[in-house]
Order: sequence, then structure tokens, then C-alpha cells
Amino acid sequence: MFLVLVLIGFKSAEFQDDSLILKNELLPVTPTGFYIENVIDDRDDKSAVLWFVSIPRARTAIKKTYDFTGGGFVAIKRFVDYALPKNKTLRPIIIRLKQFKASEMMLDDGRINGDVSAVMSFSLLREDGDTIHLVDYNGKIKYTRSDGPVQDAEPTLRHMLENGLTYLNTWMNKQGPVNINLAKAVKVTFTDHTEKTEGDTIYYSPNRPLTWDDFHGRVPQSRFDAEVFATIGYDEKTTVINGVINLELDIKVCIPKNDCWVKAGMQNDYALNHEQRHFDIARIAAEYFKQRIKAENLPVSNYDGPINVDYLDAYREMDSLQKQYDVETNHGGNHAAQERWNERIDKELKAFGN
Repeated sequence: MFLVLVLIGFKSAEFQDDSLILKNELLPVTPTGFYIENVIDDRDDKSAVLWFVSIPRARTAIKKTYDFTGGGFVAIKRFVDYALPKNKTLRPIIIRLKQFKASEMMLDDGRINGDVSAVMSFSLLREDGDTIHLVDYNGKIKYTRSDGPVQDAEPTLRHMLENGLTYLNTWMNKQGPVNINLAKAVKVTFTDHTEKTEGDTIYYSPNRPLTWDDFHGRVPQSRFDAEVFATIGYDEKTTVINGVINLELDIKVCIPKNDCWVKAGMQNDYALNHEQRHFDIARIAAEYFKQRIKAENLPVSNYDGPINVDYLDAYREMDSLQKQYDVETNHGGNHAAQERWNERIDKELKAFGN
């Protein structure tokens, strides 16, 4: 941001020539999305805020530095605290003051040319105590004033601070509804993945049971007659609307056809039902996954963490159920146990609306 400002100097009895007092001023804006939690001094040079040099003809150069009365950073922090109201129900923002420096030079005609530069880095203070960087403000102002007390430069220095805070307010108003770092809540919806044109993978559907034509895998050396490999996964799509993270999880319950095999002559309805139930168990595990997420109060700062944990728990539960199913049914050889599992699986699927 660049601004040229011309100031007309004046002689003032209120200030001595070496006084530089930063006036507190309430900005004509009321933030609706943030408040300033803290201001941190990250300047490389903290010795002063204004450097002045005068090089009159045939005379020794005059160099002098000025700091705000009471201390440069103390005055700046006090100004920021005064300039904007603190509504602590809003987002807490940390300001890191990277640079605040003014340089002035007296010209031969007695006028003084000056420039002010400021760099402010704005970060969001998260619930876990960490900060996340949002945006930086880089401002410059060039000005000319008449020869007078250094306090004549104060309105320009103050204007620089105002510009930085106004920039933050404008940025927050624009980014608040759509920036994921500024989101206030997480909303999760689920879809069950399907494919219009089926390829090498079968995605679970109550209307699409397994058939023996799906068993494309090479038959290994095994004491079993058939096998499928059912698994679960998900894709994640994220959008931010009105400050809410809308998280759409596309749940995938699937079987690769190349991981399905059956020995010749063993294709019968009873065996196919046993393999179908492995697919059904994977579907039930996916529903457990959904239930776990629905019970979560997902934090905006790390919503993926709990989701990943819930997924791994659901996957382990699926693996455990698959093993229990095969042990109790003796891989389908125990017809009575198979019927009990059929009833159990049908009941759970019906409870989930499948």
C-alpha cells in the first residue's frame, strides 16, 4: 500500500522540538470478526521510530533519532489497544510488528521530506494456543512538511498505524466467510460412493450384490474354496460457507475384482452368500465410522485428526469382525453359525437403512 501525504508544518507551543508523542485515537470502524489479543514487538531495530538528518550547505550534518515518548513500542501497543474495541467473543488476533520506521531529511529550502514504512504480520490465536499466520500488511507513506518540531510528523506516523489496522479489518470482513483458517465450526455430511460405469472395483450397493462373474482373481494354493477382499475408505471434499467448514465425506466400501477368486466347480449360491456377507460386514464397519464422526465435536483447527482416528478404529473393527465371522462359521462350513450371522448382518443393515 502506497500513499503520498503532504503536511503543512506548524510551530506549536504544546510540544518541545524533541518531543514525539503518539496520540491515541479511536478508529471509525467496529470489527465484527476479530479483536486484538496481543501486539508483539518483532522489529530488528527497536532503538527509535524516526531518524532525522539535515545537511545544510557548508555545515556539518545533523543526525538525530526520535522515539515516541514513553517508549516506541509501548506507545504503539497502547494506540492499538485504544483504537479498536475488544469483543472477546470474536476471533483473537496477534499482531507482530516487524517494522515501523520513519526517515526525514531537510532540504536546502528548509522543507523536510520524509517517508514511513511499516510491516505488520497478523496471526490467529487458535484454541490449542498455537498461532496460524493469516496475512501481512506492508505500508509506505511519503510526505513533505515545513521546518518545525518533530511532533509535526506524528499525524503521518499515526496514519500509518491506522492504515494497518484498517487493512486488517477489511481483510477479515472479506475473508471471514470463506477462509478455512477463520472458520468457526465444522459441519459433516456423508455420501456413499458409486460409479455410473463400473470398472475393476465394485462399490457397495444394496442393489448390486456380488455375482460369480465378479471373481477375476487368480486362484492361489489354498484350502478355501473362494475369497474376497472387502475394504473401506473415504474421500474428503471441503468448502467454507459463511464461516463454516462444510466437510463432505464420500464413503467407499469396495472390493477389487482381481482380489476375488473361486475354485472351479465351487460356484454355488450358499458359497456366494458367504462371500457377500464379507462385503456386508465392511458396509457395517463404514456405518460405524459415520456414527463415530457424528458423535464428535470436531475442532476447526484439526478436524482431520479425530476423523483419521475414527477411520482407523472402524477399519480395525472391520478386520476383527471379518475374522470372527470366518472363525464362527468355519469359513461357511458351519451352516447353523452361518445362518445366525446372516440374521445378525441383516438386522444391522436394516438398522442403518440398507
